[in-house]
Amino acid sequence: MKKLVAYFSAGGVTAKLAKRLADAIGAPVYEIRPAEPYTEADLDWRNRKSRSTLEMQDKSCRPALADVSAPVAEAEIVFVGYPVWWYREPSIVDSFLSAYDFSGKKIVLFATSGGSDMGVEAPARAREITKAEVLPGKRFAANASAEELKSWADRF
Repeated sequence: MKKLVAYFSAGGVTAKLAKRLADAIGAPVYEIRPAEPYTEADLDWRNRKSRSTLEMQDKSCRPALADVSAPVAEAEIVFVGYPVWWYREPSIVDSFLSAYDFSGKKIVLFATSGGSDMGVEAPARAREITKAEVLPGKRFAANASAEELKSWADRF
């Protein structure tokens, strides 16, 4: 099966994990980027008026993407990675899921977090947005090995 690893990363942790996963399974990797990059102030979760806080409070928020050139059409399974923000996926991930036709594809979510799990909200929202089959995802530690990632991904 043709696979794609797409990810959003604000601080680089999810990027490293996504690239390790892509290398381990021999898949192309695509970075989900907002049209307006997040600044340090945008990501200040302690500020109730920061951009990321406001986006996360509005579940219909769909920040603009920098591009829509992910090779989704060629993939049969799309692994979508992100850091857990406020116990769910960042709104930019919802923008990515809304931007492509996932008909007939399988989506597998994976996340990084210092302590939060993925919760059930992200898979439900991914199914709602894409109408695709969303398979059970997993939260990984930042230092998950290539072997661990490959073993997990090979189940799909």
